[in-house]
Amino acid sequence: MSQVPLHDPPPDPIAEGARARALGRPKDACPYPVNSAARVAWLEGYDGLPATHRPGQPGHDT
Repeated sequence: MSQVPLHDPPPDPIAEGARARALGRPKDACPYPVNSAARVAWLEGYDGLPATHRPGQPGHDT
C-alpha cells in the first residue's frame, strides 16, 4: 500500500520568485510580508541573486 501525503510540501519562495519573473509578473507581486525571510528569498529568486549581492544591500561592494 502506498502512502499519500496529507498536504503539499511548503512552497519554495526562491523558485516562486524565479517563476514570477519568468511569467512577466512585476517585482511588487511578491506575496510575502515586508521584512520576512520568505520575502528576501522570493526576491532572490526573482533577481537571480542572493540578497547580499544586490546593489543597495549590506555586503554589496558597489
